[in-house]
Amino acid sequence: MTKPFHAVDRLMQRAVFQGVFPGGVILVAVHGKVVLRHAYGSADWFRRRTMACETVFDLASLTKPLATTLAVMHLVQRGLLVLDQPCCFYWPDFFKGDKAAITVRHLLGHSSGLPAWRPYYLRLKDMRGQERRKSAVEEWMAREPLLSPPGQRACYSDIGFLVLQGLIERVVQTTLDRYLEASIWKSLSVQGLFFNPANQPLVEADYAATELCPWRGRLLVGRVHDDNAYAIGGVCGHAGLFGSADAVWNLLQKLLFIETGVIDNGPFEPSLLKKFFHRQNGTDWGLGFDTPAEVGSSAGRCFSPESVGHLGFTGTSFWMDRRRGIIVVLLTNRVHPSRHNERIKAFRPLLHDAVMEHIGGV
Repeated sequence: MTKPFHAVDRLMQRAVFQGVFPGGVILVAVHGKVVLRHAYGSADWFRRRTMACETVFDLASLTKPLATTLAVMHLVQRGLLVLDQPCCFYWPDFFKGDKAAITVRHLLGHSSGLPAWRPYYLRLKDMRGQERRKSAVEEWMAREPLLSPPGQRACYSDIGFLVLQGLIERVVQTTLDRYLEASIWKSLSVQGLFFNPANQPLVEADYAATELCPWRGRLLVGRVHDDNAYAIGGVCGHAGLFGSADAVWNLLQKLLFIETGVIDNGPFEPSLLKKFFHRQNGTDWGLGFDTPAEVGSSAGRCFSPESVGHLGFTGTSFWMDRRRGIIVVLLTNRVHPSRHNERIKAFRPLLHDAVMEHIGGV
């Protein structure tokens, strides 16, 4: 376990050289011990900044499992939400008509029937006032027709997690970011995960640059890349979270330690974590977490079926093999300077296979 990860190192260096991403950080931990942490390439081509292990990334859709899902889990733990309770019980003005049967479980498992995405930002660009923008988006989502009846099929949906944010904030009567900081991250002693609300100064950090955004007319550094999340205000249920590889690993490791009983005073019961990690019938999704597909998974061939993970559009990902106690965090800025670079799709499984083969995880 102490020998160098030569194959992984070569893959990461080659990825930078071949333009899979300008730069990245990989962190591998086994049974709570970090066995690999290394940075490669550039954090910002234009300013010639080198990537560092401490670099902070726009985590994109890692927001779904590491923020929104944990907030829901905490509310379930407190008895303030019930997974199979129709959401109209909590938010009757939104969940009516064809949405009346949608449950919290449906939203977490991407089986609500809501569409994947809509370009709301195009209508928000010239609208002033953050609260006004959020209210407008909620009205538009409420009018979205369902693509299928709730529970019938899975369709990965940013809109579903935006709806979850609205539900959470109505139950707790505060914003998603404030609730997470006060009730979950602080309880777990996790630092370095945060949002950058549009109406506040940037949290001081060494950020990986993302896209040279055509409609915003500037290079994005520290402001959320996701178009809708930016237009709504930077704090969203589907995107907006920032953090370093160590911060992501620390949170995941705490969750794994709670599930396995190493930590016995966390904010969640182990049985509740197991319920959220468990694959839902007929899909590859747990509740807010992805699980490895039998064919073509970004986790590669070697992660066990009990593994959970997630991908982020900006080039971020994590996979956690619960059976073997292995966590792999890969953070890259593959959308820098353009989102049209999609080479990371083929790269991820190769990297994960190399990691697992090195540590005997096959």
